Amino acid sequence: MQNTNYQDDPYLLSRQSLDKNASEDISEKIVAAILFACALVSVLTTFGIVLIIFQETFSFFQEVSFAQFFLDTKWTPLFANKHFGVWPLINGTLLTTAIAMAVAIPLGLSSAIYLSEYAQPKVAAILRPAVELLAGIPTVVYGYFALLFLTPLLRNLMPLEIFNALSAGLMMGIMITPTVGSISLDAIKAVPRFLREGAYALGITKLEAIFKVVLPAALSGIIASIILGISRAVGETMTVLIAAGQQPRLTVNFMESVETMTAYMAQISGGDSPRGSLNFKTLYAVGAVLFILTLALNIVSYWVANRFKEKYD
Repeated sequence: MQNTNYQDDPYLLSRQSLDKNASEDISEKIVAAILFACALVSVLTTFGIVLIIFQETFSFFQEVSFAQFFLDTKWTPLFANKHFGVWPLINGTLLTTAIAMAVAIPLGLSSAIYLSEYAQPKVAAILRPAVELLAGIPTVVYGYFALLFLTPLLRNLMPLEIFNALSAGLMMGIMITPTVGSISLDAIKAVPRFLREGAYALGITKLEAIFKVVLPAALSGIIASIILGISRAVGETMTVLIAAGQQPRLTVNFMESVETMTAYMAQISGGDSPRGSLNFKTLYAVGAVLFILTLALNIVSYWVANRFKEKYD
């Protein structure tokens, strides 16, 4: 019997190639279908969450008017004299977020500049993972560290309450620093080398090149990192629940105890309010406000990233 030689027979070689291509097409279609199913699950999960949140929120507003929710300045839904003004919760969220970003922006941006422009490669290879380890520490640890160490330390310097916005905000700032620093570092490193060399050729110093050339070129990434850090601070739960307290107040005094939206949601979801009650529905109403706030931040981040994006050939 004569052995079949595929290399000598163009017809058999072509047939083998067609069979192989057909097999590869089937495999690619299967993989594409699996990936599509995974993406669809993510999208449907998001729509399901949004549907449930706003369905319960709509039920809440059947019993509480928009005026009571957005115009009242007191939040006491669990008391006998009920008030549903959400502004004290928004105030506590924004106050702790402002303190956190006052810490995270300078620390994160400074660390990014140092690791990108000044640190030796070996030093940067050690310091960057060490800084990013802060993001891996559980937030409950940050909360108890703020309550048991930072607050007693600060009370020696100023008249803070046991639970206060300052300790929670400072601890959140340390926690968010890796987020701001890591994304800012990637944005700074993405700036082409020839921009730096052109600046040095004009005779300016390295510090001037950083602030006049590098940072403006990386502005979109830096602003995106800051907005992402704000979103992280707004959505933080355990640190503010433990360190900031549960006193909803409309105040800018960071020495006092405040309550954030996430802290209240954690309080209600602990099981103190019966499911289906008006108190339980406040969980979804506050969650809807938090969802809209973070969605607005993400939209702003996307707009800023595209508005100030620099393209180089």
